[in-house]
Amino acid sequence: MDKYYYFASELSLLDFGKDSFINCDSFLTEARKWMSDKDFKMLESVDINDFYQNKKDTALVRKYKHFEMSLREDLFFKRKPQELSGQHRIPEVLEPSILEGSPLEVEKKLLRLRWNFIEECAEEHYFDLGFFIFYFLKLQILQKLFIFDKEKGLGAFDRLCEVKV
Repeated sequence: MDKYYYFASELSLLDFGKDSFINCDSFLTEARKWMSDKDFKMLESVDINDFYQNKKDTALVRKYKHFEMSLREDLFFKRKPQELSGQHRIPEVLEPSILEGSPLEVEKKLLRLRWNFIEECAEEHYFDLGFFIFYFLKLQILQKLFIFDKEKGLGAFDRLCEVKV
């Protein structure tokens, strides 16, 4: 645990929308050097796309997964036709502009929403496993944010919509 202070101080501050960050693989390689086997295995298992509860998850990971599952459920009900989603109350975080704009703009807003949640959770964690879990989740958000490429996206869209004779 005492080594975590040094590892944490090595890491750069992460800022949403700025691409000057260590990539996830490099972060895990460095974490492996500093962390206990148990903590590293927990950190390595954290995946922003995995929102199902697991018995081995820490309380912090369960908290994030609960947020993610709730967000996805709320998005589901928000996108359903009004007559089918009338009983489900949409939380204020999704009102009213989160889902306005192009699909890319909406995805960026949702990533920002996740980022803000992680920032709130991370406020009480400085040099513990929680700090590194939240840091890793933020790295995954940044990695996802910066894979968006307009040209590649248009190319993929054209290939999928191409009519083959």
